[in-house]
Amino acid sequence: MPRERAALVLAATPIGDSRDASPRLLEELVGADVVAAEDTRRLRRLTDRLGVSVGGEVLSYHEHNEAARTPDLVARIAGGQRLLLVTDAGMPSVSDPGYRLVSACVAADLPVTCVPGPSAVLMALAVSGLPVDRFCFEGFLPRRTGERERALAQLASEPRTMVFFEAPHRLAATLTSMATVLGEDRPAAVCRELTKTYEEVRRGGLAELAEWAADGVRGEVTVVVSGLDPAAGPAVEAADVLPEILRRAAAGERLKDVCREVASRTGLSVKALYDAAVAARS
Repeated sequence: MPRERAALVLAATPIGDSRDASPRLLEELVGADVVAAEDTRRLRRLTDRLGVSVGGEVLSYHEHNEAARTPDLVARIAGGQRLLLVTDAGMPSVSDPGYRLVSACVAADLPVTCVPGPSAVLMALAVSGLPVDRFCFEGFLPRRTGERERALAQLASEPRTMVFFEAPHRLAATLTSMATVLGEDRPAAVCRELTKTYEEVRRGGLAELAEWAADGVRGEVTVVVSGLDPAAGPAVEAADVLPEILRRAAAGERLKDVCREVASRTGLSVKALYDAAVAARS
């Protein structure tokens, strides 16, 4: 059955090496009525490297204008146009703009299709050396330490391999939080500059990787972390965080408040932490 002309086409773009662009991507760039790009300047640089020219109208579509622009793009597709959506790298809607437009097109019963291609998530999984039979993608963790560690506490017992994106200047702090919550020896891999000239994959325990990242890391980063082995038991036990609780209480913080915060971060019981602290004080 021939494909429909009017459709939303999600197209994966190279995550580094422009030679990874598929022939179908080139075809859609030339043939689409409208190309919606996360960054029109990056799109121009990509098409220059690929040696093609966009055949239709080019519009910006990013996190700051997608809410306002989505109805117009849906109307264009409903009116018979073929709309190509590209982001700066990888697949649209995966930690990038696109989900809102896909949802709107689905609600309007409009065709949505995809040009497959490069994916930092799948490539990092493939080269990590960690189990890939089951995995989950968690995107970017919160920036603030407390919020980040609370989010990680919810993943402490996750048995699947986990994939995260992170900014290079926050990598060391994130790995440190991971080591604190998930365990210093939890196997992980930091994949940096995938498909680019200085591609690097560092494998080791979370504490070891945090120490390595402390000197500073550059480039696009994807972190892959092993899930918890069900036979391994809790990632963090009360004895592991008891010194911190006692230190903070001795410095003047209310013991119950400290136990509540540590419990929310680690997934441990507030009562168990409080009882352990009282017993240690005695």
